[in-house]
Amino acid sequence: MHPITRLALGSAAVGAATLAYARWEAQAYTLRRAHTPVLPSGQPPLRILHLSDLHLVPGQVGKVQWVQSLRALNPDAVVVTGDFLSHPDAIPHVLDALDPLFDLPGAFVLGSNDYYAPRPLNPAKYLRGPSQLEPKRAMLPWQDLVDGITANGWLDLGNARGSLTIDGREVDVRGVDDPHISRDRYSDVAGPFEASADLRLGVTHAPYLRVLDGMAGDHADLILAGHTHGGQLRIPGVGALVTNCDLPRSKARGLSEHDGVPLHVSAGLGTSPYAPVRIACRPEATLLTLTSQL
Repeated sequence: MHPITRLALGSAAVGAATLAYARWEAQAYTLRRAHTPVLPSGQPPLRILHLSDLHLVPGQVGKVQWVQSLRALNPDAVVVTGDFLSHPDAIPHVLDALDPLFDLPGAFVLGSNDYYAPRPLNPAKYLRGPSQLEPKRAMLPWQDLVDGITANGWLDLGNARGSLTIDGREVDVRGVDDPHISRDRYSDVAGPFEASADLRLGVTHAPYLRVLDGMAGDHADLILAGHTHGGQLRIPGVGALVTNCDLPRSKARGLSEHDGVPLHVSAGLGTSPYAPVRIACRPEATLLTLTSQL
């Protein structure tokens, strides 16, 4: 066999194997655990289940069952940072997945993919910077999604603030609608958090710096976000290639800090149906254990 032919066949085999692995990894759901000291001194821990970017479509039975199984962790509360949907018929499947968790205190925001149906995207364009901010796509029945979740008692934090009682502790919580499509209005919720609260929590789908600056400037104790998919395609030793927003790549997933405030970015549980692959970035949910400060 000619050397060039061998090289071409070898490259094709490597490419096929890589694609097969990436599709497998996109369904290798993983529970991550993290700890951060943000509670007042002497308080017992609080455990928050952070979910994000489910991107559900009908037929994803394994993902639904895996999310349902998280109830066995017995978290104290649940926060979901958007992109529940990737299909107009997915709302019943979202509610089914979350149903075992609805007896817990919860809050959520929406992401761009809850408003707009997915569409194919040129990967090269995605790598050049944040995807189109004003997507010209078919609308999804997002209000039905909000109605279904709030009917089960969870707080809608889209440009709103509220209060949760979690394990007897008062949590002052605020959020914004998705900054990625310019629906955020932090001015609607800006101002000092409640000083007497046991926890001051900020929530956003896309962790754009303008929102993080506002929440940190108002002295949040913790900020939760999603959107980045952790980069989705990560290179060992390099990390995420993109965040699809203006957040630095080093903060694409996990715990970091923004202006001294702990920031947790979930790599999320799904992908666009047009790019159902992940590399070195398994889909995840995170059980965040909040402990007292020294």
